Amino acid sequence: MGKFGVKERNLEGQMVVDFAKRMDMTVVNTYFQKREEHRVTYKSGGRRTQVDYILCRRRNLKEISDCKVVVGESVDRQHRMVVCRMTLLVCKKKRSKIEIEKKTKWWKLKKEECCEEFRQKLRQALGGQVVLPDDWETTAEVIRETGRKVLGVSSGRRKEDKETWWWNEEVQDSIQRKRLAKKKWDMDRTEENRQEYKELRCRVKREVAKAKQKAYDEL
Repeated sequence: MGKFGVKERNLEGQMVVDFAKRMDMTVVNTYFQKREEHRVTYKSGGRRTQVDYILCRRRNLKEISDCKVVVGESVDRQHRMVVCRMTLLVCKKKRSKIEIEKKTKWWKLKKEECCEEFRQKLRQALGGQVVLPDDWETTAEVIRETGRKVLGVSSGRRKEDKETWWWNEEVQDSIQRKRLAKKKWDMDRTEENRQEYKELRCRVKREVAKAKQKAYDEL
């Protein structure tokens, strides 16, 4: 508590001081020497007193350079605005480097030359077999390794590197219809619109599954 208050402290004022002490805070208004006109926060009839305060942590008091009542600016009929000037040190947070998983560029399989090279290299890696071995874990690893060698991998810098090499026009059209249906339902929450959106959402899932299966079969 500073020494520049207004008149004597009453019970309510003492409660504010006690609270500030318990919380290791301080009453900013009382630390700056001002004319009484710039300390009085409440005026009603003949009463002039200080009942509005700005509190801060004691350790932050050094960051405040001024505090006063703005004469002529009232919060309501009796209470006047209290303002303070402070300087804050803003530290720029360093962005932590996030390791992004590198992914095989499977989308290159859309190109006929890449797809053909992948087929040949995969057949060689499998010992010239046309039919895949029964050991799926081994086969899957051979496929992944061949993909990395033939197609390459992403740099890992992008946050999102979605595996959408199986994407086609049917999937794109279904998703666009679903989005329009969602907007329509958001604007008009009728049962008919909800059912339409629900059906199109299921259709998108079917189209995605079909497109993925077709792409995998073509491998």
